[in-house]
Amino acid sequence: MSASQQTTTELARKGAARVEWIRSRMPLLAAMRDEFATRQPFAGHRIGMSLHIEPKTAVLLETLQAGGAEIVGTGNHGSTQDDVVAFLREQGMTVFGTRDDTLEQHHVNIAGVLDAAPDMLLDNGGDLAAGIVERGATASILGGTEETTSGGDRLRGELAGAVPFPVIVINDSLLKAIGENKHAVGQSVVESFMRITNLMVPGRRFVVVGYGWCGRGVAHYLRALGGKVAVVEVDELKAFEAALDGFRVSTAVDLASWGDVFITATGHADVLTMDAIERMHDGAVLANCGHFPWEIDVAGLRAAAVASREIDDAIERLDLADGRHVILLAGGRMFNLAGREPKGNSLESMDLGFLLQTLSLERVATSAASLAPGAQPVPDDIDRTIARRMLAAMHASE
Repeated sequence: MSASQQTTTELARKGAARVEWIRSRMPLLAAMRDEFATRQPFAGHRIGMSLHIEPKTAVLLETLQAGGAEIVGTGNHGSTQDDVVAFLREQGMTVFGTRDDTLEQHHVNIAGVLDAAPDMLLDNGGDLAAGIVERGATASILGGTEETTSGGDRLRGELAGAVPFPVIVINDSLLKAIGENKHAVGQSVVESFMRITNLMVPGRRFVVVGYGWCGRGVAHYLRALGGKVAVVEVDELKAFEAALDGFRVSTAVDLASWGDVFITATGHADVLTMDAIERMHDGAVLANCGHFPWEIDVAGLRAAAVASREIDDAIERLDLADGRHVILLAGGRMFNLAGREPKGNSLESMDLGFLLQTLSLERVATSAASLAPGAQPVPDDIDRTIARRMLAAMHASE
């Protein structure tokens, strides 16, 4: 066995052990895996996938494979876990990508998934749907799902009217919004901040940019641990809600000199610009938990920096011409999945979220003709079925 083969084998063994532990703690997917093994709803279908590749994702893909699906997929930029990739390949799946891939290589990986001619899409951020539209190959797609706010916005904005097949947007589910976006993202962001930086939350001033479901969760979990929290929100109704929830609400520029830590959670580009960064105090920490690495003006920050150095894995110090410095986490990528020793969202929340994926994909596979073209919410009956199953699982663990 060559050294590279041995390394791959060791990676796959490590990945298998991690996935086994996670699998045993995701009862909703375990039950669905048994059901799919009998029903085989994906027999004859090839699912093209773009998701953060970590152990919980592997359990989702195993479930789809048990239902007869052929899997061809890739991870997202900066969050791919190499041992999980090695494990998935040993399970007969075609998986592209490594943790060290550049953004350019990520786009090559996306193209590789589309080159395999999938007939269903499991998308994250709209990359696969956009690629299919660009190739003029929409007629080959039965339908698919989209995981994120960013992808849903893209389908309804940039890709509006260009996607003739149904795409169920998992993030539109109130179940996901409450269980995963608010509570799980809130928990994982705060946990990741503490683990990566080793800084205290109590007494520290945090500015959360965005008060959607993810921003709400981050703000509430920070405050619950003693953080002082302010919110930036351009939507008047969400800003009003944040104010009634007891948070200081203002603009990023106004809060720049007040905050110690700035966390973006909007799904939109350039929400934390150099106008704000130039007003921050020495040592301010910048972090993003949105899907795309575009919420912080990282390019502008690097252009303004006179020096930079890596302090630790996922911690970079950038020195500015006026003598101040700022700290950037995970290069502006989703730091709770692209940071050091990433854990992502909690097992229970992803068991729920990925069951939404599996049942929505099953609906596409079996009833695509009954669904409208383009982006649409998770069917209500699926939401309610999963809510009942999740409640039963929670009560069973008491």
